[in-house]
Formats: sequence, structure tokens, C-alpha cells
Amino acid sequence: MRGASLPTHQRRWASDTVPSKTTLSSSTSPGTDSNSAEEFVEVTLDLQDDDTIILRSVEPATVLNVDNGTDTPASASVSRSPTIKRSSSNRFRQFSQELKAEAVAKAKQFSQELKAELRKFSWGHGHAAQALSGFDSALAARALRKQRAQLDRTRSGAQKALRGLRFISNNKANAWEEVENNFNKLAKDGFLFRSDFAQCIGMKESKEFALEMFDALSRRRRLKVEKISKEELYEYWSQITDQSFDSRLQIFFDMVDKNEDGRITEAEVKEIIMLSASANKLSRLKEQAEEYAALIMEELDPERLGYIELWQLETLLLQKDTYLSYSQALSYTSQALSQNLQGLRKKSRIRRMSTKLLYYLEENWKRIWVLSLWIMIMIGLFIWKFLQYKQKGAFVVMHYCVLAAKGAAETLKFNMALILLPVCRNTITWLRSTKLGLFVPFDDNINFHKTIAAAIVIGVILHAGNHLACDFPRLINSTPDEYSLYLHDFGARKPTYMDLVKGPEGVTGILMVICMAIAFILATKWFRRNLIKLPKPFDRITGFNAFWYSHHLFVIVYILLIIHGVFLYLVHIWYRKTTWMYLAVPVLLYAGERVLRFFRSGFYTVRLLKVAIYPGGVLTLQMSKPPQFRYKSGQYMFVQCPAVSPFEWHPFSITSAPGDDYLSVHIRQLGDWTQELKRLFSEVCEPPVAGKSGLLRADETTKKSLPKLLIDGPYGAPAQDYRKYDVLLLVGLGIGATPFISILKDLLNNIVKMEEQVDLASDTSSTSDLSNGSNESTAPNRVSPKRKKTLKTTNAYFYWVTREQGSFDWFKGVMNEVADLDQRGVIEMHNYLTSVYEEGDARSALITMVQALNHAKNGVDIVSGTRVRTHFARPKWKNVLSKLSSKHCNARIGVFYCGAPVLAKELSKLCYEFNQKSCTKFEFHKEHF
Repeated sequence: MRGASLPTHQRRWASDTVPSKTTLSSSTSPGTDSNSAEEFVEVTLDLQDDDTIILRSVEPATVLNVDNGTDTPASASVSRSPTIKRSSSNRFRQFSQELKAEAVAKAKQFSQELKAELRKFSWGHGHAAQALSGFDSALAARALRKQRAQLDRTRSGAQKALRGLRFISNNKANAWEEVENNFNKLAKDGFLFRSDFAQCIGMKESKEFALEMFDALSRRRRLKVEKISKEELYEYWSQITDQSFDSRLQIFFDMVDKNEDGRITEAEVKEIIMLSASANKLSRLKEQAEEYAALIMEELDPERLGYIELWQLETLLLQKDTYLSYSQALSYTSQALSQNLQGLRKKSRIRRMSTKLLYYLEENWKRIWVLSLWIMIMIGLFIWKFLQYKQKGAFVVMHYCVLAAKGAAETLKFNMALILLPVCRNTITWLRSTKLGLFVPFDDNINFHKTIAAAIVIGVILHAGNHLACDFPRLINSTPDEYSLYLHDFGARKPTYMDLVKGPEGVTGILMVICMAIAFILATKWFRRNLIKLPKPFDRITGFNAFWYSHHLFVIVYILLIIHGVFLYLVHIWYRKTTWMYLAVPVLLYAGERVLRFFRSGFYTVRLLKVAIYPGGVLTLQMSKPPQFRYKSGQYMFVQCPAVSPFEWHPFSITSAPGDDYLSVHIRQLGDWTQELKRLFSEVCEPPVAGKSGLLRADETTKKSLPKLLIDGPYGAPAQDYRKYDVLLLVGLGIGATPFISILKDLLNNIVKMEEQVDLASDTSSTSDLSNGSNESTAPNRVSPKRKKTLKTTNAYFYWVTREQGSFDWFKGVMNEVADLDQRGVIEMHNYLTSVYEEGDARSALITMVQALNHAKNGVDIVSGTRVRTHFARPKWKNVLSKLSSKHCNARIGVFYCGAPVLAKELSKLCYEFNQKSCTKFEFHKEHF
């Protein structure tokens, strides 16, 4: 038989070229000579160490095209390989059957000879015969499982497979053009080196994975190369982007099967797990790679043969969804078919514009009327002063410059008083709980504070600019007659320009402008968030500390403002000097709040109970709860550490529930103050004890004394109003999950209480049934206890998106507690890890398999370490809201978000879109600090 001449005991996949000179005539048998064409087949044999021959496959071979020196598949079209023609399927099948029959006959002959030899020595070698029988049984069991697996591969399974094992996530139409351009940039002497392969195909961040794929593709060609040409790169690219799932699966299998024996051992599985973990930045998974490799072998190799084959890997990929039954995404309901119909109808342009306008007014009417009232007051004050000074003699000389300056000054006095009110947090927190909260958007207090600041900047430019560039030059250039007749308020002698600048009005005005300019610049996000990197020692003017201390220049500004309002050139009657009148109430209110904070922080004495420092630079502080400290879930409080700074107070969301007997906050290292706080607690913490999470821990038993903390609050936030919604969608990015942890705990506590009330009611009803006769006479005298208001919220969906695997340690206890106690499925949690490639990507395929198997066996997610499933990549928010609107038709859904502003815009836009085309009402809220 041709093609069987392989070296003995060579353990490898054999691909021999078997020439068979035939014609295209159907009557021609294999082996017939022909001058027109040659046919080749690729015979894949597995030669075992015991000389057993296993025929793996017979398929058209790859032959060498002598014209261009490249390999060409025999099954390719005539245009690609003019010397090769497609054979008749009947003749090819006949040849394959003959070849297979001969190989099987030889294998059976050798097997029978081996068994005969073993029988001769069966008296002294009984154990060997028993081992052979067990091995045959294991092989038979695996063959049976393979047959069943092939029968179970349904069409739906194949469709799922097409979406899986993608090596290139974004396979665009012009993807090859981009790869070709990268080749032209990276190639040297027309060849692309192995080290540049990852960057060339767009897998720069997964270089190790790409190199393994390069080696696997090279092994297919029986080559071990360090560089390839553009034609070879195109061949590699075609295989990588092949739409056939079987082709992609074979590449993945070849990446694992480095010794090319057609089998994957536990060591090879461990190696590919470590490679996948490295590509997805999962350091903990690398540490447990051996454990998870054993788990895969246990699942796929129940016969304990010590290896798995291609079909077993395929079975696991196609059936992984059956394991992923925990924390599945929201499912559509039948209501999805009937909703959104009115939103799908085409509307005229005028109709669309009117709909958008009505929705905008509906969503922003609180902001609109407040801003409109504020602008109208400023316009009124400006016009009032404008007309008032038009009647004065100074107008004759200074013209409209003095009118604009005085009008702007009046708006400045109003805004300098008003800007203090949005930062009176205690007052805002109290007002938002009153009926006034229905008409005033108190949650936008910081945004309104910034808006007023912008109006102050405009007012300062108008006021100071008109005085310095217009009024003063006109005054010093006036004639003696004009001065004595119209400008005698400036004194008996006409002042010079420097006299005006050096006077009390000029000095106080210039100093105020300088102080306000410093405070305004350092309050911008570029300086406050360290977006601008300055060299030392100028780097100290950036960061939160610079913002905090520069903002306290307002004390000097208000003192100068009062002085500036007293020394006026054109006003001499005291009650017409109205600056102090504007400022009196706001300044006293703000000063009272600061005094209250000072005394209350001393009154709220707290004792640190536990401290833990988690991966990602997160510090968790658990402290005693003062008896008078009452708060709602979603609120925040201010924290001060005198050892870091005796003046700075920083806001943090409260992560404990109102029903807990302690207070807790989670603080991430983002600025200079939080960095110093973490360093301070790191010095007193102790290394982690076995069985406990966190890098460093401390509690009341710690030998070193813990730093002292002061707290102030609580203060109101949008999330505290969650109880008024039917359904909650809570979205947190990274540390932005903290406002919602308290809500989840509170919901969980309510669930437990409701279950207890149900049990108590059932016990009470059974008791009353036993003694209803005696109780009937006393029933009117019984006073029923006051029932607590029933919780309106029926469901909550928590989406937590983070970049680091270690982040899940922050709230691991809360997630496990919710999974254990929420038997009715009120709370649905979804973790998303963006460092892992999306599901279906080949780089995360094995991780998904391990994740499914481990949860099916142990009930724990391998990524988060909790019972909550971790999804990969970012959520598709449009799908999330679509499914929510389908599942909760006619419901009022509160969407609460804390995180980066970019996603806030996307969620707000999606809420608007779904409000337009569905009967579900989404209300979006963003956290502000």
C-alpha cells in the first residue's frame, strides 16, 4: 500500500503524499497511470509505541506547486493549481476505503498477535491481561461517548459554535487591508518576523497568545520558522478568520497539542489555561491553573486514559451554556411582542421634534424653571441699576461704561450671596426630604454652584473691565468743568489713574479678582483631578488638596467684598450700600453649618472596628455607629483623619445598611489625601491571616493603635430615593458601586423581614384556628400594631463593571449573602470584567469553560470567587434596557449610575429612547459629589 512507508515507532501525525496516477474517467481505478493529472491524498496515521497503527483520516493532500514554489491544497480550484484536478468522489471514497481497510487489517493482525503472546504468559502475568482488558473497556466507553456526542450536535449547537472561538473579534470587511498595511510597516526584506506577528494581526495586547497561534499554524506546514512572507501571512490570516467552526476548533486544538500526537494531556491543558489567564490579565487564575486543568480532565476524561481528543473539546464548547445557568441575563417575555409598536411607526419631522421637546421639558422642568427664575432676577437687577445710574451725572462723562459696570456689580452681589446656598449640605439634605423637593432639583446643587461661579466670572469681567478700561480713562481725561459739575463725588481734586487703583475700592477689587482667579483655576477638572502634570515643586498646585485650600480663600474674598461695598465713590448713604444686605443671610447660614459640622464631628465619636486593604488600592473602614446617626441607603458622609489633615473633609458613600449596627465606607486611592490615608493605615495593619481576604487587616485587637477618625453627616444623594420605584437598575463602574451596596443590603434586610413576617403570620393563623372560639369575644379589644409601609420595589438589577479581578474582593461578602438569602430572586446581580475578552473570543474560551465547570461542581465563580457569575467585556446596555422594558412592562424603573461621565451620557440617551417607544418609564439619576 502506498503511503504506509513510515519509519517505525515514529510518534507523530503522519501526512504522506500518496501519488496515484489516474485519469478522470470513472472506470479508472487507483494506481492507473495518466499523463493528464496526478492525485494526492493526505493519510494521517497514529503509530503507537506498541506498534499499533491507528488511521486518523484520509483527505486531499497539500502538494507543491512547482510553478511558484508554494503549497497548494489539492482540493483547490483549477485556477489556483493548474496541475491538480478535482477527483471523482466515488473513486476517492473507494481509494479511502481500501487504504483504511488495509490499515485496519494490519492493526487487527498485530493486536491478535499481541494478545496471543499475552495468553502464553497469562499464568505469570495475570495482571497484564487484566490491565489490557480494562484499557479496552475504557477505549470502548470513550468510543461510545464519541458516537453520542456526534449525534447530539444539533443545528442550534452548530449555530452557537459559529459565534464561538473567534480569534479576531472585529473581523471587518477591510480587515486584511489593515493587516497588509501593518505588514508593509513591520516587514524587513519582505518577511515578517515571528516577534511582530501579534502586532501585525492586531493582537498586540495578547502577544503570547498570538505567538502560540503562529507556532500552531507553522506546525501544520511541518515548519518551524521565524519569519514568513506576505503570501504565507495571507494563508495564516485566512485560517484564523475562517468562518468554519471546525477549522477554528482545529487551530485551537493544535495550539494546545504542541507535540502533535492528537491528544491533549493535563499538562498541556494547564499550559493553555496559564496562557489564557495571562492574555486576560487574570493573575489569580494562573496560580490555580493546575487545579482547573484537573477539573477539565475529570469532566472530559471519565475513563482516566490521561488525555482528551478533539471531539471532547468540541463537546465542552458546545455544551458550556448548560453549565452557565447561574446569573443568566434577563429573558424576554411574551410582552416583548406587543410593546414598542407605536414607537416603530414613522413620524413626521415636526412630530419628532415636538416629541423630543415635550420629553426634554418633562425631564428637565425643575432645572428649567429654577434657571429661568435665576436668569430673570439677574436681568432685573442689571436693568434696575442700569436705569438708576443713567439718571446720575457721571453718565454724562462715562457714558454707558459706568452703567454696564454698575449693572454687573449688582448681579455680582446677588451671585456672591447665592453661591453659598448650594453648598449648605445640611440645609439641602433637609429641604430635599420636604415637599419642596418635588419642585426643586436639589440633587443638582453642585452643578448649580458651578453655574453660578461661571456667571460670577462674566460679572467680574464686565465690572472690572469697564472700570479699568473705560470709566477711569474717561474720568482722568474729563475737563475741569465736567469734573466739577458731574464727578465731584470723587473728591475735590481730580484723581489720577494710580490714585483710583490705589484707593480702597481699587485695592480690594484687584485682590478679590486675584483670589477668585486662583480658586476658579484650581477648581477646574484639569487641576483638581491631576490631569495636568507639572514639574516639582509646581506639582503641589494640582490635586484635591490645592482645590480644597484655594477654595478657602473665599473667607478673604467675602471680607474684601464687604469693604469694597462700603467704600463707594458714587454712593454715600449707608442703607444704599446694599452689599452687606445680600450677604448677611447666606454667610450666616453657611457659617452656622460649618460650626454645626465642627461640634457634630466631635459629638459623633466613632471607634474603628475593622480595617482591610484590598487589591486596587481600596481601603475598607468599619466603625462603630453613633446612636444618633440615622441615615438612608444611598446617602454619604464626610470623613476626616486629623493625622492626615486637621482641616480636610472628604465625602464617601456609606456602604453599610441602615439596619446594621456599624458604619462602613470603601475608599479608593485616587488623590493625595486618600494616598496618605492608605499609607497611614498600612503601617498599623497586619499581614492577612489564612482564610481571610485582603492584603492587610486590622481590628480592635491589633497591637498598634489605629488612627483617629471623625465623621459628619449623613447627606442626601439621588440614590436614597430608590424606594419610590417599582424596579431598580443600579450601575456602578469600579468604586462607583459603593452607593448601591447599601441599597442591596437594605433590600436584602427587607426580604429577610418579609419572610419572617410571612412565617409569623402563618404561625399566628394556625394558632388562631385552634382557639377561634375563645378569641372571638376578645378580638375587638385587641389593638393591632402599626404596620410598616410596604416596600414598593419588586426587583433590583445590579450591574458592576470593573477592570481588575481583585475588585470583586471588595464586596464578596455582600454578593454571597445576597445569593444565599434571596430565594425569591428579587435581586439579580451581574459582574462584568472588562480586562477579559468577550465571550466567544478564543482568548477567553477556555476560561469560560473552566468557569462553567467550576460553578456546576462547586457553585463558585472562578473570577469573582462568589456565587455571582462574571461576564466578560462590557455590557450591551441597549439590550439590558430592552429586556428590562419587556420584562417589566408599564413599570417605573429608576436607573441609578455612579461612574465615568461618558457612560452617563449613553445611559441617559438610552433612557430617553426607550421612554419614547415603550410603555415602561425609565428615570435616570447620576451621583454627584
